[in-house]
Order: sequence, then structure tokens, then C-alpha cells
Amino acid sequence: MILDHKRLMIVVMPGIRRYLAEIGARGGRRSRRTLDADTARAMVRVREARRAFRRFRSTCFWSYRPDLVIGAHDVPWVAEQLMKHGNREAWRVGARLCR
Repeated sequence: MILDHKRLMIVVMPGIRRYLAEIGARGGRRSRRTLDADTARAMVRVREARRAFRRFRSTCFWSYRPDLVIGAHDVPWVAEQLMKHGNREAWRVGARLCR
């Protein structure tokens, strides 16, 4: 890409134009990810558990390492700790993780 600072003219080379057209067309197509609904829900639960661990660390998880990695097998434990040691908001988040 060549820029001329006086005229603000952009000259796009043919290879770049073809590449930009290809990635632009790809953006409009439907996702090709082969992820079933159960796996996607599990990923969302892990993400929510990690977020809750960080959010309620000072009240519910103060005795655990701050860099503790929460995985799929830890989601029930995070929900239990939130509901046992947290306030009303923590209990609500823990109940949502149990669903």
C-alpha cells in the first residue's frame, strides 16, 4: 500500500485487493465451527465460573491462589463456594452456574 501524504491517495496493489476481497467474503458467510450445543454451553459455564472467581475473590475465594485456573471440573466447586460464603449476589451467580 503506497500513501501519498499530499493528496491522500491510496494505491492498492492487485494482490492486496484480492486478499481483502477474500477475507471480506469470508466474514459474511456462516461460521464453519463444528461445535455441538453441549460443548458450547460447557464453555460458557467455565467462562462464567472464571469471571465469578475473579469478581468474588475477596469474599469467597480469599484463601486460594489468585492465579488459580478454573476448568470445567471446577464449576460445581465454584458454585458451591459462592452459595456458601457469598452474599446475595454471589448466591445468585452460584445458582445460575448450577443450572
